[in-house]
Amino acid sequence: MACGAWLKNTICLTQGDKTYISPLIGDLATADARRQLDKTVQRMCQDYPAPPEIVTHDLHPDFYSTQFAQAYAAQQEIPALAVQHHHAHIAAVCAEHKLIQPVLGLALDGVGLGTDNTPWGGELLLVDGARFQRLGHLTTLALPGGDRAALEPWRMAAAALARLNRSDEIMQRFSDQPAAETVAAMLAKNLNCPQTSSMGRLFDAAAGLLSVNSIQSHEAQAAIQLQQLAEQNGEVPALADGFRITENNNLDFSPLLSAMINCYDAKRNISYAAALFHATLIAGLAAWVEKAASRHNISQLALGGGCFHNHVLRHGLTSQLTTASLHLFSAQQMQPDDSAISLGQAWVALRYNMDSIFY
Repeated sequence: MACGAWLKNTICLTQGDKTYISPLIGDLATADARRQLDKTVQRMCQDYPAPPEIVTHDLHPDFYSTQFAQAYAAQQEIPALAVQHHHAHIAAVCAEHKLIQPVLGLALDGVGLGTDNTPWGGELLLVDGARFQRLGHLTTLALPGGDRAALEPWRMAAAALARLNRSDEIMQRFSDQPAAETVAAMLAKNLNCPQTSSMGRLFDAAAGLLSVNSIQSHEAQAAIQLQQLAEQNGEVPALADGFRITENNNLDFSPLLSAMINCYDAKRNISYAAALFHATLIAGLAAWVEKAASRHNISQLALGGGCFHNHVLRHGLTSQLTTASLHLFSAQQMQPDDSAISLGQAWVALRYNMDSIFY
């Protein structure tokens, strides 16, 4: 039994070669959703005579799904297995396509707790069943105010300015935000500013720098607005030298963020800037993946994470990578977002049991 994540929660049961995934329970922030998780597990387990032999959950200790799984495992006296969030994203794609050989995994989303206890979200992984290796990640940005930065793209824009050594511009550019001075001080002193590799927060930073969105009213609002603007403009060439692949194989889009500032200051068409942002992301991600595929001699790539709801990003990346002799796999029956996490967790647990026999 796999208990899923915090957002878009689902429960997954496997029995033999069959997989059963619950209807969407949703975000576990409310007591109603948590009760629904409890009832869903009870109902699903009643429907199948064989009780679970292992329970899986996310790495994050504060998720209700994690706490439920650990309590259930203790009560039933069965093992509980923690599965890293982005490993689960890629494993879900492997499960759908029955991929049992090692694959490269490109996991792009808002956030998931990493094995180093930091918020991940832009990850290049080598996944081999129950094992994975983090080959690289997006160069990190600060999260001024922690989780609050995910709700307020202007904060991510401020973090981008700090990364570009332009902190002195924060208060001027965001003079309409009462917390601008405080955020500038937090970034200067590195107080309550955890670092994240999240692609979702990179979208937020761009949206904030372009004044597309300062405070979100719902999840992924800023990213969706950028996508819509890019679609209005149409395709443009990627920014020359808009990214760097560092010596330790991290992907740095700092030059692209600088270009977003220049576009805004020069009063360039914002839809053009959004299209340029997407085109350069696609070019950077493609180059990053191709380099890893060559180095590790792997031709199969799995794409997972909520950012792949963005069809400009998904289609552009697919077009570029299929010309590089790579075989791409993405979510088909499932969504690419956290609703597939339980499937990925279950796949890892099954492979974990198989690997334990052979290793």
